[in-house]
Amino acid sequence: MDLENGIFKNRVKKEYWRTVLTLAYQSLGVVYGDLSISPLYVYKSTFAEDIEHSKTNEEIYGVLSFIFWTLTLVPLLKYVFIVLRADDNGEGGTFALYSLICRHARVNSLPNCQLADEELSSYKKHSTAPAPSAFGSSLKSTLERHRVLQKCLLVLALIGACMVIGDGVLTPAISVFSAVSGLELAMSKEHHKYVEVPVACIILIALFALQHYGTHRVGFLFAPVVVTWLLCISSIGVYNIFRWNPRVYQALSPYYMYKFLKKTQRGGWMSLGGILLCITGSEAMFADLGHFSQLSIQIAFTSFVYPSLILAYMGQAAYLSEHHDIDNGYRIGFYVSVPDNLRWPVLVIAILAAVVGSQAIITGTFSIIKQCSSLGCFPRVKIVHTSSKVHGQIYIPEINWILMMLCLAVTIGFRDTKRLGNASGLAVITVMLVTTCLMSLVIVLCWHQSVFLALGFVFFFGTIEALYFSASLIKFLEGAWVPIALSLIFMLIMYVWHYGSLKKYEFDVQNKVSVDWLLSLGPSLGIVRVRGIGLIHTELVSGIPAIFSHFVTNLPAFHQVLIFLCIKSVPIPHVKHEERFLMGHIGPREYRLYRCIVRYGYRDVQKDDSEFEKDLVCTLAEFIRTGKIGSPNIGEDSEKEDEKMAVVGTPSTHLEGIRMHEDEVNNPPSASTSEPRENESPVMQPRKRVRFVIPDSPGIDNGAREELQELREAREAGVAYIMGHSYVRAKQGSSLVKKLVINYGYDFLRRNSRGPTCALGVPHASTLEVGMAYQI
Repeated sequence: MDLENGIFKNRVKKEYWRTVLTLAYQSLGVVYGDLSISPLYVYKSTFAEDIEHSKTNEEIYGVLSFIFWTLTLVPLLKYVFIVLRADDNGEGGTFALYSLICRHARVNSLPNCQLADEELSSYKKHSTAPAPSAFGSSLKSTLERHRVLQKCLLVLALIGACMVIGDGVLTPAISVFSAVSGLELAMSKEHHKYVEVPVACIILIALFALQHYGTHRVGFLFAPVVVTWLLCISSIGVYNIFRWNPRVYQALSPYYMYKFLKKTQRGGWMSLGGILLCITGSEAMFADLGHFSQLSIQIAFTSFVYPSLILAYMGQAAYLSEHHDIDNGYRIGFYVSVPDNLRWPVLVIAILAAVVGSQAIITGTFSIIKQCSSLGCFPRVKIVHTSSKVHGQIYIPEINWILMMLCLAVTIGFRDTKRLGNASGLAVITVMLVTTCLMSLVIVLCWHQSVFLALGFVFFFGTIEALYFSASLIKFLEGAWVPIALSLIFMLIMYVWHYGSLKKYEFDVQNKVSVDWLLSLGPSLGIVRVRGIGLIHTELVSGIPAIFSHFVTNLPAFHQVLIFLCIKSVPIPHVKHEERFLMGHIGPREYRLYRCIVRYGYRDVQKDDSEFEKDLVCTLAEFIRTGKIGSPNIGEDSEKEDEKMAVVGTPSTHLEGIRMHEDEVNNPPSASTSEPRENESPVMQPRKRVRFVIPDSPGIDNGAREELQELREAREAGVAYIMGHSYVRAKQGSSLVKKLVINYGYDFLRRNSRGPTCALGVPHASTLEVGMAYQI
């Protein structure tokens, strides 16, 4: 038996390591595409203007020393060994850190949060962390008390998100432009500049035009391309080291950084903006953590990516140290160090690697915008999931074409690596500074470590990044203004949307009607119940929305089964299927009034087709069958203790429960709201009759059976979506700024954003919009 147990353990261990190594290989194409192509433009950007390449080699040795220690301290030490540990249930990125801080300090930008959300299994990360320190407890209470600090925290996270979006514009431009710059070696200096920009623009247009096909269709090529590229540049680096200067390794000493700054002084400090580009893409190791594992990313970087990049930079430095007659502004780039007979093959591989690196940052931009939208900080946009297996592979059409136009604009406008590098460097270092600041809060609030450890982390890495940040910011007029301008535009959009949504929700809370008012409606008041299910979409987690009272006042009838549906996001990456739905009765069971709260994490896929409707009805039937009684619906100001909410889960989690089956009936379709939710015209479609398959369960009482029967009849009659169509205006006496933000900014974004997710696939015949004016 011991022998069998040992064999089994060995087999499990082998399978584990096989999975880890497979993920490490796959991560090369997704995570390291951007970081691996930085040798294309680092030296060219560094020596573009601020420093000269002299025969003493002090400049090239100093730059190599800066590159080596920057790669060692920031990507290797900071990200690989520290920041990767700050995952949010396996997810990474700026919003993962913000989400962790919000949950541990009970700070939330979402207005409709509930105490029930804190009972989600993944709401708090299970760890064996020590008890919070006195300073940590004090910091936590201070954050919870002061709204100004909460807004500052949100703004800090949004700055990081906006800079990621700016990086999504600049990285494809500088990567592709630098890759095609190899054409300069094949033609005269006068002609190549007229070819590079059109070729780069054609590649960029093709790159963005292919986004809607999804990464998964060509993703199998990503890792081999990056592996080939890293092997190529490291092999060329080793060749150049032994061919031109085997003693170049001495430049890895930090002493050469001191000599470099002492000789170049202000010019050397300004050139740090070019050296900074060697760590472009380091943030992707943390941002893409959800697609891989911490160990796989660490293995890939330490064993392959890091040594390959170091060899590549050492090889370029070795070549340049023996060639001092190179025109600094023309041929000090990557391709001049490539042997003549390899330049064309390397050019092709470089262009492919640049496309892969650009693809990674574009997908990351889509992901960060989806997270912002889920957390109420960005207008609702159309999100297309290009893969049924990988949840992170998404496509946002509007953002894709905006990115393409901006990317083409900066490529045509700048037309050189120097200014593109200045712009890209500022965006990269700002994201890293935001990560450093948020990490210091995570160390104190989430890891419960000493404040001195957090201060040491901020001081050590913040000093390094602040030095690079100052060198990038000083070149504001030479391209660095672009990411600042883009960030201000996106920050304005995010803040206006968040502010308007918050004020609109506060109006809903203040103007909601009581449950008693709804229960008092009856035939004596001229109110009748009609056949079918009425889904009233609301953002409220308790109470009756004002749009419903407005609807009943003008049209005194509502459906025999009424469901108040709230689709909300919670500040965790994923909500388990068994915890997705919260169900409850409103008032006595015979009134057939229900509240349903559907919870999604900021990384979850939200269904927007007929499957959602089936899941909703089937889950409600399971709630009726089991007769669950949950805890009180504790919202922002719960008004009734008898409104209980129970966790039911999706139909996939109760396989032993009720299943829904639709039979096609050859009767001609009626004009009711029961038309099938399909893209084709419903004129010739057969009618679908719904029946519940109820398992044998002697525990179902007669009341529940009658309730299920009525739900079945209502579902067969059809489902109507009652949506609010709000007309938002600032109330009388508001300031001029508020009127501009609400009347013009928020109203424009609201009219041009996507509608609620639950009604996206509903035909117009099943939708009822209720217009209402909001004075906020």
